[in-house]
Amino acid sequence: MYAGYLYAHFKREAVDGEQIYFALSDGNDPLHFDDLNGGKPILYSTLGEGGVRDPHIVRSPEGDRYYLIATDLRLYVSLDWDRHQRRGSRSIMVWESTDLVNWGDGRLVEVAPREAGNAWAPEAVWDPEQQAYLVHWSSTLYDNAEHKGESYNRIMYATTRDFREFSEPRIWIDRGWQTIDTTVIEHDGLYYRFLKDERSRGPAAPLGKTVFSETSTSLTAAEWKPVAEGIGLGAITQGEGPLVYKSNTENKWYLWIDEFTPERRYVPFETTDLAGGSWTPSDDHRLPRDPCHGVVLPLTPEEHDRLATTWP
Repeated sequence: MYAGYLYAHFKREAVDGEQIYFALSDGNDPLHFDDLNGGKPILYSTLGEGGVRDPHIVRSPEGDRYYLIATDLRLYVSLDWDRHQRRGSRSIMVWESTDLVNWGDGRLVEVAPREAGNAWAPEAVWDPEQQAYLVHWSSTLYDNAEHKGESYNRIMYATTRDFREFSEPRIWIDRGWQTIDTTVIEHDGLYYRFLKDERSRGPAAPLGKTVFSETSTSLTAAEWKPVAEGIGLGAITQGEGPLVYKSNTENKWYLWIDEFTPERRYVPFETTDLAGGSWTPSDDHRLPRDPCHGVVLPLTPEEHDRLATTWP
């Protein structure tokens, strides 16, 4: 069915860095990618903050439509992290397409509640239990209108069927400390989610700034079973922005973790046992220049050819 992969991403802070880039796999090779469009953005945002980060693409259950969502944020013009978390955008950018090529005009959709200071790293997964997309993101929540005082990021979610109208947002993950960058994959009736422990590393958080994973039979379950912590440590010094996808040709999964250092960004890992929680660095890979938080989507032969022809 599938014959390749699309990697949608942004690049680090620069004039055009925080926009949407596409990279295409070398045929059905899951670890060798090249930027399309001559390494220039495919989509630009002129709304909200004027930049987009952390893109994610979800294919509809019928396979006839794709939704691309992203964080409404541009750090190139302001590195004021406090402002972005207290009084940042509570909306996400949404594009939709029927062919992965024509995306039309993007739109801003407010998803986070008034008590939130931000809406970061949105992703979507189809939930058959609710017959709707579960859209999740991270937000800091405040108990006062001025958003003063201390708070922390927790993972929120809302449901939608058209990425225009959303249910009231609810808290999905609250550890009592900072968590961001959640991604989910399903296999054999189980959901596996990966997310970042955003705490500074120290005695209270020896695995801070790293990725951990957990599993459940339901996306909205109250309790998820721990699978692994500190994923990738040793091969990398820290990690965030996990993306995960299955091989098109074998029972193997790939997990990319952003080391977010000046020298290196995404580092790919792999496993043949998703439930085991043990990930090995992938030796042979070629990623685009400056690859940042995004998503890898499996492609049909027609989709792969269409992307390669449109943006050689």
